[in-house]
Amino acid sequence: MDDSLFLNLNLERSTISIPSYIAVEGPIGVGKTTLAKRLAASFNYDILLEEPETNPFLERFYKDRRTYALPLQLHFLFQRMQKLQALRQGDIFQQVRISDFLIEKDPLFARVTLDDDEYRLYQTVYENIITDLPKPDLVIYLQAPTATLYKRLQQRGNEIEKPVEESYLQQLNDAYTQFFYHYDDTPLLIVNTSVIDLAKSESDYHNLVRHILQTQSGRHYYNPQPIDEKLAVSSLSS
Repeated sequence: MDDSLFLNLNLERSTISIPSYIAVEGPIGVGKTTLAKRLAASFNYDILLEEPETNPFLERFYKDRRTYALPLQLHFLFQRMQKLQALRQGDIFQQVRISDFLIEKDPLFARVTLDDDEYRLYQTVYENIITDLPKPDLVIYLQAPTATLYKRLQQRGNEIEKPVEESYLQQLNDAYTQFFYHYDDTPLLIVNTSVIDLAKSESDYHNLVRHILQTQSGRHYYNPQPIDEKLAVSSLSS
């Protein structure tokens, strides 16, 4: 880990334990890949990225979800499996410590996008290939209100994502909430990103890293206050 980051966080190396394998998760537009890349740079870890742009069905899916949901979902499943299976080869896993996906959440997309017959087929495939995969030492689940996710998608201007409706984002957001409400396989840090900018704000990023380094077990929540609330609290206490 970068020594300068320890200084900025006012932490001693001896007082914290850096997770060996971190998975960052969250719905479209929440910033999981951005955070994964920043953490990889800060911790000097290699990174495993989902690369949705390589899925040949993605653009067609956003235009016609009913027709292309199953091939899209199966392509993502096999792609994620291939990446994780590579971690078993030799010492590769020792070099890949940050990912921007958790494969155990893969079925939540399937449940949202597939009809019942397609979902049963998907589940058969999923249950037969998900075996003996490495588990993260920490999962970071990034949250944001659906309106915020939709606004972020519009702002980043990805042509493929233009057909995405706010109602679809709401379905995904609800599915993520339900999944992580029951998730207890690994330590979990749930982060409300609605009032922070992890891409551009150094203070927001450093505050989150401090919480990450202090999360050792169980379920934890990081819910930063909006700037105006912080100012109000400061003025009341002065």
